[in-house]
Amino acid sequence: MSGKSGRKIRYAVVGLGHLAQVAVLPAFKRAQNSELVAIVSDDPEKRKKLAKKYRLVRTYSYEDYEKALFDVDAVYIVLPNHLHREYAVRAAQAQVHVLCEKPMAVTEEDCEAMIDAANQNNVKLMVAYRLHFEKGNLEAIKLAKSGTVGKLRFFTSEFAQQVVEDNIRVTEPVENGGGPVYDMGVYCINAARYLFQAEPTEVFACSANSGDPRFEKVDEMSSVVMRFPEDRLATFTCSFGAADVGRYSLIGTKGVLTADPAYEYVSTLKQQIKIGEKTITKKFPKRDQFAAELVYFSDCILKNREPEPNGLEGLADVRVVRAAYE
Repeated sequence: MSGKSGRKIRYAVVGLGHLAQVAVLPAFKRAQNSELVAIVSDDPEKRKKLAKKYRLVRTYSYEDYEKALFDVDAVYIVLPNHLHREYAVRAAQAQVHVLCEKPMAVTEEDCEAMIDAANQNNVKLMVAYRLHFEKGNLEAIKLAKSGTVGKLRFFTSEFAQQVVEDNIRVTEPVENGGGPVYDMGVYCINAARYLFQAEPTEVFACSANSGDPRFEKVDEMSSVVMRFPEDRLATFTCSFGAADVGRYSLIGTKGVLTADPAYEYVSTLKQQIKIGEKTITKKFPKRDQFAAELVYFSDCILKNREPEPNGLEGLADVRVVRAAYE
């Protein structure tokens, strides 16, 4: 494997949708220990255009996935959610490391199959929680642990966007991992879990739908309540049919931490900490969260370390999503 001799980890990016094009592919330029060597897609036009743009000789259709695996050390999977399991397991079986977009998969069983395949074939598996590498979020975790806002009591979050009609987020039914809880709610769940440093014990949820034709196969919006140990609560609402918002607040016995915007990758993230009459505002300039992820994952491969947002982290969030939809 190329990593062994101190060279770069060679990647294939699998799936060339919007996120892959605007964020994943450009990130390789800033990830010194990672090299983009192949792309996999069933759209020959996209393959041609992107191969030219990134000077790639290796482009493959999904049918030729095994050939692509032969050329690389790792894959970055940016496919629709219901395909994550199949493509991750096939990569692991070919002894190729797997970096997979979140949500990790559609069901707990899918997640477990991915974890097992990685373990059996001795490859690394990481779920692409880019915010685990973002300074503002890391500082929020530190602040939550420090007792600055007192004893943590509740968390609340809103995450919404207007999704256009033929977007994969609304064309794939919930059974295939479509809908706002899989797509956006997973950020809110993950934030609540890492700020509380605990796993929820109960989940309640309800959905609403205005009857807009966009939302025939998925819920338009859902609200979820999670009960955490020490009688703490976390609530969030996520929507595919409302104005752009992405923020959370963590409320303790002495103060409030608000992150707004909290989940963005294209703009500056902001935080406000209010304790009594005193308010502190912090800004975290935009940086390439995808490059940070690639550098970290490649480093884990090179140094044979277990990545931090691993398969168990992905599974923990999918469990909550599934409980919410139940």
